[in-house]
Amino acid sequence: MTNYSVDLQNYLDEQGRVKEWPSKRNKGKFQRLVLEYLAMKFEVGVIYTEKQVNAILNQHHTFGDAAMLRRELFERRLINRERDGSAYWCDGFNAEQG
Repeated sequence: MTNYSVDLQNYLDEQGRVKEWPSKRNKGKFQRLVLEYLAMKFEVGVIYTEKQVNAILNQHHTFGDAAMLRRELFERRLINRERDGSAYWCDGFNAEQG
């Protein structure tokens, strides 16, 4: 089981917000952990608008790039979306996948 607060201690501020996007060192391991951490902020089965997704991401990071995080979450299959971006949702994920 992943302990995100320990594994990501260098990337989280004192309020648990992601303060920087990790480099690709370690084959992107820390990028994946950051994305899993953020994906857990979404409720499984709830449909979100893009604006709501951005708001949630903005609550949990400080470097001001919700659009990049949203794309990365989708590309790594941690959240899903309608083709036109009109709706987003999280089906849950296995932290060991990927």
